Amino acid sequence: MAKYKMVGNNRIELKGEELSAFEQMQTDAHNYFLLQKQKETDAETKKASGKQKLLDLGLTEEEVKALIGV
Repeated sequence: MAKYKMVGNNRIELKGEELSAFEQMQTDAHNYFLLQKQKETDAETKKASGKQKLLDLGLTEEEVKALIGV
């Protein structure tokens, strides 16, 4: 599928290096998005794991909430 850019009021098709650069930017943006989502998921998983470990040590739910604000 062709990609275009606007120059003034003219629509110009991207070719060669411009098209490659555009596609690379799209790939980079997508990978960055996936990395950020993975970091969020990892943080949530670690928080839940830490909470469960505190509960396993015998702390009450209220004590855990007071410690970590969950």
